[in-house]
Amino acid sequence: MRLKLLETTDPRVYDDAVRNMPITSALQGWGYGEARRVLGQTPLRSLIVDEAGRTVGALQLLRKRLVPGFSTLYAPRGPALESLELLPAVADAVKAIAKPGDALLKIEPPVPLPADDSTEIPDAYGPFRRAESEQPEHTILADLSHSEDVLFAGLHSMARRNVRTAQKLGVVAGRDDDFDAFWDIFTATNERARLGAYPRAYYETLLREGNAHGGEAYIVLSRHRGKALAGGFFLGMGAGTYYLFGGSVRDDRVNDAGQPLKDSKAPDAFYWNAMLDAKARGYTLFDFWGIPRKLDEEKHSFGVFKMKLKFSEQRAWYPAYDLPLNAAAPAIVKALRWRKTQNNKRKRGSAEDVL
Repeated sequence: MRLKLLETTDPRVYDDAVRNMPITSALQGWGYGEARRVLGQTPLRSLIVDEAGRTVGALQLLRKRLVPGFSTLYAPRGPALESLELLPAVADAVKAIAKPGDALLKIEPPVPLPADDSTEIPDAYGPFRRAESEQPEHTILADLSHSEDVLFAGLHSMARRNVRTAQKLGVVAGRDDDFDAFWDIFTATNERARLGAYPRAYYETLLREGNAHGGEAYIVLSRHRGKALAGGFFLGMGAGTYYLFGGSVRDDRVNDAGQPLKDSKAPDAFYWNAMLDAKARGYTLFDFWGIPRKLDEEKHSFGVFKMKLKFSEQRAWYPAYDLPLNAAAPAIVKALRWRKTQNNKRKRGSAEDVL
């Protein structure tokens, strides 16, 4: 089968195609590309059509300039497709529009593979070969198609207890327009865990543009006595919503007698109410977004993993695949790995990835 990429500059036409594909992700949406533009990356959006002119997919590529004369093409959690069987033909279609300086194409097919011993992760899809992912490769998912009672019964007993405690203490959690409160929580978490972050303009752009054309971007906050203590940033499209950024702050408030307030369990309330909100709005896939590839109890990421695991035990892989586009590709891959290692050392004092 031969496929062709038809570039489109109409965000609604493009997002309609992304939203309606059975294999898809919000990161292939127009708004996500606009946020990446803030980082100096150039989004390229195309409809994928077959020989009969039928749209069988959509592809957002981010052209990332490396050094003068060389760049990479990256499809974040993409492409959106009718079937993975189309991937070899997608490779040929991208080759047909790639520039001479485009050295490498990276894709992350948005099909979760169960993270258990019986799952065989494909080494290749046609000319694509298994490679290191840019988005978190290992995640936890929740199926929101079940009833609220079934979902609650499926939580870890500690999560159920903490959610009930939060309710008794008056914690309120739900969608919230207070970006500044989210930003305070997010930056405090990053500083505490020694994590990196993009400039604030990136997240503001994603919030604005993620809502503009066919998907939605939104914030969920968990508050106790009005103070935001936990929260997160979500990007949704089609059947799925994705918890991309967030965290919590330490609550050092005291009561009128000067004694520390009882732990309000705000993070647990945040997770549970974010799931309920997504379910109420028709989402059936809830992606908790990122758990460690290797578990280490000494690392901050292990605590993140344990928290998310209380709300779902459905662990999954999203493997990535590379396609060399010119002879410079092997050297480019090595250079990117070296740069990532150095960034990790500088920001966290370790060469290992957090997720």
